[in-house]
Amino acid sequence: MSTPDKQNRRNQDIRVPRVRVIGSDGEMIGLLSRDEALGQAQEEGLDLVEIQPNADPPVCRIMDYGKFRFDLQKKANLAKKKQKQVEIKEVKFRPVTDSGDYAIKMRKMRGFLEDGDKVKVNIRFRGREMSHQELGRGMLQRIEADLGEDIVIESRPRMEGRQMVMMIAPKKK
Repeated sequence: MSTPDKQNRRNQDIRVPRVRVIGSDGEMIGLLSRDEALGQAQEEGLDLVEIQPNADPPVCRIMDYGKFRFDLQKKANLAKKKQKQVEIKEVKFRPVTDSGDYAIKMRKMRGFLEDGDKVKVNIRFRGREMSHQELGRGMLQRIEADLGEDIVIESRPRMEGRQMVMMIAPKKK
């Protein structure tokens, strides 16, 4: 979003001879010369702000420009606060991960997915385990089955060096 200064000209910065004016109460005043509109705004102790510069003639409004900018900033901050930044959480397994550790890691993964985060499941092979990659694929299939219908597999299991990686995202509701 561009800053209000670049978007809205006000008072003496308005360079067109005639403008359509909206009063401070929101009522349409009508077509006035720029000087008449400026005089009316100064009479009320407010600013003449160009709202629609591309209209013919441009539309201006009589308002408190400082309050207008403050409200715009407040709306922008509120929108920013409501955004959810999706994080990628990584959970590491080994082909020989025992059932107790597996259960704890699954509970953590469910929590991450419920919070709306993506999960990168990483199975690391050491030494001779590299010759038994089917154990890793079996574990990833078991993870997929245990998480059920609540997930979307973003990338299927693939080897990256000595690691097998799979990306999981929560299903959109």
